[in-house]
Amino acid sequence: MGKKTIIDDDLFAKIAVVNKEWFNNLLAEDKLEKPPKNNMFIDIYKQFFEHSKEYLESQQKFYTEQISNWGNVFKGSGYQAEEISDKVVADSRFSDVEWENNPFFAYLKNSYLSTSQYLLDTISKSNMDQIDKSRFLFFMQQYLDAISPTNFALTNPEVIKSVVETGGASLVGGMRNIVEDMKNGYINMTDSAAFTVGKNLAITKGKIVFKNELIELIQYSPTDTSVFATPLLIIPPFINKYYILDLQESNSLVKYLVKEGYTVFLVSWKSADSTMTKFKWEDYVELGVIKASEVVSQITKVSKINTLGYCIGGVILTTAYLVMQSRGIDRINSMAHITTMLDHTEPGDIKFFIDRDLLALKDAQKSSGGIISGRIISQTFSALRAKELVWNYWISNYLLGKTPHPFDILYWNNDVVDLPLLVHSFLLKELYLNNNLVKGGLNICGALMDISKIQCPMYLFAAQKDHIVPWHSAYKTLDYVTCNARFVLGASGHTAGVINPVSSDKRGYWVNDVLMHNPEDWFKDAVEMSGSWWKDFSIWLARYSGDKNTATKALGNKKYKPLYDTPGEYAKSKAMSIIEAQST
Repeated sequence: MGKKTIIDDDLFAKIAVVNKEWFNNLLAEDKLEKPPKNNMFIDIYKQFFEHSKEYLESQQKFYTEQISNWGNVFKGSGYQAEEISDKVVADSRFSDVEWENNPFFAYLKNSYLSTSQYLLDTISKSNMDQIDKSRFLFFMQQYLDAISPTNFALTNPEVIKSVVETGGASLVGGMRNIVEDMKNGYINMTDSAAFTVGKNLAITKGKIVFKNELIELIQYSPTDTSVFATPLLIIPPFINKYYILDLQESNSLVKYLVKEGYTVFLVSWKSADSTMTKFKWEDYVELGVIKASEVVSQITKVSKINTLGYCIGGVILTTAYLVMQSRGIDRINSMAHITTMLDHTEPGDIKFFIDRDLLALKDAQKSSGGIISGRIISQTFSALRAKELVWNYWISNYLLGKTPHPFDILYWNNDVVDLPLLVHSFLLKELYLNNNLVKGGLNICGALMDISKIQCPMYLFAAQKDHIVPWHSAYKTLDYVTCNARFVLGASGHTAGVINPVSSDKRGYWVNDVLMHNPEDWFKDAVEMSGSWWKDFSIWLARYSGDKNTATKALGNKKYKPLYDTPGEYAKSKAMSIIEAQST
């Protein structure tokens, strides 16, 4: 590298004054018909000219790196890490050796990474409002991930080599994959032909013992001669199929709980169709959780049952609990929340997609209702981790023409569920945007929601790397409840953290019986345990499940006779396409 340029403070000061005057003159209101207001881009430029020295220093560093990168092309050498002061963290997108060894590709990579860092640093150093800054950083990262040279055939050495080695067959395979995915309406992340619901997914034996226009209620067959007296009702999220909790025999939470001696019931939600355009959150409470709990109680002949809610299933379970409590119905003996967030103050990156104008549009459609495609919801969640869940498959499926590997969780992820528009609107506005479940004033089915009134014992599980329900937000539930509670933190993310089977015990979890106000303080003193958190949950649940009685093979009862085998009809149904949902 050449000599370092010495920064002249006087020169920067003069540049700053001239730039500020020029920019102020450019934005003079008398020269603009409609002066820009509340524009993040304008705000950044304003701050640039108010703090020219800091920005020009960053720009000088950027230009120095660019010149160095360009110089390496003519030297015939790749990137040398020591030549750039700020080391770039290893990026798996550039794992092919040609990104280092070939001067042209090395330049592309380093120029892209240097430019990306410069743009992100520019935003980070701005003095704009922290909320706007976070939003701007998020979407800038989305943009930068999209324009990575790895995403284009002519600037990805791995793609070029594949074309040469296969005689173009990889491109043909990629086009075939694109056409197939365009028909399906989504990027396929797994080999869909490898899985069939009811054959190698959702195979734990049981019967549908109740069905209405919204749910099918599953009762699973006992596998031991004795079972706990108190049954367990599981409420999965209604934006996904239930079988994430009953994948294959080796990684099924349902199968594990049945083997542990619990009488397990589970709600299978119906994917919304034209008969459900007017359904509201209250319908999911009444026809879903409350009705299911009533049927479980009658079949097992017990007055109180244990419950488990996963993700949004935990939210709907909580609201149903409070509704039942307001009616004097004391039916829930204990409640487990698995990656559930009641306080939406910090909901993670999903907040960047909650647009007030979109919510206003949904409110305007309340009179007529409608259906929102599960594909839209799924695409939103994928966009939160676009590098891994979008562009990774763009390269593999389309540019390299590969068939994705079979992966049961990703198959489930693509098997989406449609929602009534009014339920989706309620979820975004009342919970995510206004946070009314914890602020108070939210009325559901005539009951005022007050989380502090929860009296049953609670088990709270969160996942350390969860990008949908940040574990700090899940921990916040403890700020509102006064009941006996236990908090457990698992490793990994929203689904892999939950689906951590005892059969493999791959990941551990953290426990701390002292529930502090600050989650980081809790974690600091927490003890790391090896293996699956399922074992911890089973020990906790056993305390509230009574004695063990002789198991009966007969499922249902005279009033609720078994209708058909698991997984039922609702789990096998397919969601509408985005176009079909929009026309409903």
